[in-house]
Amino acid sequence: MRSKKQKILDFVTFPLRAITLFIEDKWGLSCLATERYDYASKEILGNCLDVGCGPNNRFIREFLHSNGIGIDVFEYEGLSDENIVRDMTQLPYEDGTFDSVTFLANINHIPKDRRDSELMEAYRVLRPKGNIIVTMGNPLAEILVHKAVTIFDFVFKTHQDVDLERGMEEGEEYYLTDSEITKRVLKAGFTGIEKKYFATQWGLNHLFVAFKE
Repeated sequence: MRSKKQKILDFVTFPLRAITLFIEDKWGLSCLATERYDYASKEILGNCLDVGCGPNNRFIREFLHSNGIGIDVFEYEGLSDENIVRDMTQLPYEDGTFDSVTFLANINHIPKDRRDSELMEAYRVLRPKGNIIVTMGNPLAEILVHKAVTIFDFVFKTHQDVDLERGMEEGEEYYLTDSEITKRVLKAGFTGIEKKYFATQWGLNHLFVAFKE
């Protein structure tokens, strides 16, 4: 977890880090993903299922010290067969397997007609009193970042946008509103939902945490 000094540096330099599209920690500063994982890790109760883990299963490996498993539908770099789950509406785990389930900056990439089913599966595999953590940025910030990364990749011939790498399915979106996230999380059966802002990203990113009774 980041020290107090690191958080101050990250807060002060947030505009620079956002504009320059920090994709990895450097110059003594945290990239935006590191901040997101740092905030989310504080909410984890134990064995965690990270849905949509992305390249290298970073959240589970680095921030939770491999206490859990990350899964994805796409064969990103650094993932093995155990990380690949083609149908997130039918998770290969018993009821009550995990203490926490996370959707970190990716619930908007679940096609609209499958969002409720995937959240209900998250509820099923959680133990009683377990929690779900969902992160999502401010809608305007999410759109601007996606557009900026797309332009960056085009100009510099890079592959920083993992969404372009795998392709966007019909029904995916660049962001979800807070009201939709809240509605769907509650519909899946979770209670006690709470919204928490990321201070070092100037409140332009946040998470929701809710619990299974």
